[in-house]
Amino acid sequence: MKVSVLGASGRAGSEITKELARRGYDVVGVARTPDAIPALPEVKAVAGDASDAEDLAQVIKGSDAVISALHFDIPAQTLLSALKKAGVNRFLVTGGAGSLEVAKGVRLIDTPDFPQEWKAFAQGGVDFLAALRKETEIDWTFFSPAALIFEGPRLGHYRLGGDQLVTDKDGNSRISFADYAIAMVDELEKHRYSRARFTAAY
Repeated sequence: MKVSVLGASGRAGSEITKELARRGYDVVGVARTPDAIPALPEVKAVAGDASDAEDLAQVIKGSDAVISALHFDIPAQTLLSALKKAGVNRFLVTGGAGSLEVAKGVRLIDTPDFPQEWKAFAQGGVDFLAALRKETEIDWTFFSPAALIFEGPRLGHYRLGGDQLVTDKDGNSRISFADYAIAMVDELEKHRYSRARFTAAY
């Protein structure tokens, strides 16, 4: 199975790329700076501009799935257009936690303690998910992380959720980038959240 990873040089993207390679996938890592993509035998590093749908379509053509670990400055419609042009139907997205509910009808982004400096980025994730929910052709999945995603060990376990923030017994919502990558590739394989959002945390 061939999988293209957009933003493969970033923290989430590089861990997802490594996890795919670990499981034997044929990986195309796409980034503006391909030298920063994990150098592994299973990974082909490619320079690509995800903001150009025509260019991106050529890069991802022939893939069985595309995983985006890009920031939300590139509109969902641009990426969806590239997938359609390339004939790729499966699309998994590294999302944001801001749109997860902490109580019925109350999103994390709307809580008083949500950091002001993160709001613009979080709103980008909210808008991206809203755009995906209008999409009826591409088989998409939006993966919101825990409230805190951090550089840490690969523990190999996590708990799943849907639209509600997953917390531990102390009220913390955390997951490492390495275990986030495991959950992402597990979803690629198990396909439990077709045209839906999910989350994962310890």
